[in-house]
Amino acid sequence: MHISDGFLDVKTSAVTAVLAVSGIALALREVKRSLPPRKMPLLGVAAAFIFAAQMLNFPVVAGSSGHLTGGALAAILLGPGPAVVVMSAVLILQCFLFADGGVTALGANLFNMAVVAPCAGYAVFGGLQRVTGTSRRGTLVATAAAAWCSTVLTALFCSLELAFSGAASFRVVVPAMLGIHALIGVAEAVITTLIVRAVLAGDSVWQPASGTRLDSRTGFALALLVSLALALFVAPFACPWPDGLESVAERLGFSVRASVTPAAAPLPDYTVPGMGRHVVLATALAGAVGTAAVFLLFWGLHTFFKKSGSAPPSES
Repeated sequence: MHISDGFLDVKTSAVTAVLAVSGIALALREVKRSLPPRKMPLLGVAAAFIFAAQMLNFPVVAGSSGHLTGGALAAILLGPGPAVVVMSAVLILQCFLFADGGVTALGANLFNMAVVAPCAGYAVFGGLQRVTGTSRRGTLVATAAAAWCSTVLTALFCSLELAFSGAASFRVVVPAMLGIHALIGVAEAVITTLIVRAVLAGDSVWQPASGTRLDSRTGFALALLVSLALALFVAPFACPWPDGLESVAERLGFSVRASVTPAAAPLPDYTVPGMGRHVVLATALAGAVGTAAVFLLFWGLHTFFKKSGSAPPSES
């Protein structure tokens, strides 16, 4: 659901940029206040996994594909503040390293997928848990609903931005975006629920958004290895069809507005330049670079805070 340059007008880009910066600033303040520096690599592992998972497009319908957004997943596992930070890091890296999403549309993409997606998902999750209870079954039901609602609400905001920018009429683009992303949301719900179920099965004391015991070295290593494996061995064989937004843009005729210049990115379109005859290897290497880069970003922050002598916040 990465919006390309040219899809939005200046006013919409500016407003969403302000909203995104405000949301990210609040999230960073929350992370700095409540997250111990030693847990910073946990955000890196989450970011690495979500980056790799977003490369795995799956077929949906009528020649279109979808992929995990991960906002609800990050919020359920880490809490809304850390989730916003994680999603922001992934989206910024995708924009500047892979030309996935336009630079002028970065504010909108951050607002939609890094602010709306995790916050909406967490709100739905928390609200449903008060109804279903905190049992394992109740947690999984709330997880599935949160992931689906997060995807659909993100698509709604995206379609509203497109309509306000004149890319397509409100009456046409909203139903088109919600229709296809309601289907993508089903896959998002299934994937998110399976991951949360696996975490619950592997850690009997874990509570959603607490991060309890999720910062073990074994857990770090396993999650990072899984992320790299997805990028290296699965991403090169992902569905090549256009994703939900791209297919809607083609169907409604506003894809011609796109003005992305992939050549400006070091690894355009998740490939390594000069390896045209080795597409699978080029995609695998680009995915591995991105997965490692987003993890190392958070590891670097962990090292910086550790050396700066920042006192970890109380975990009581």
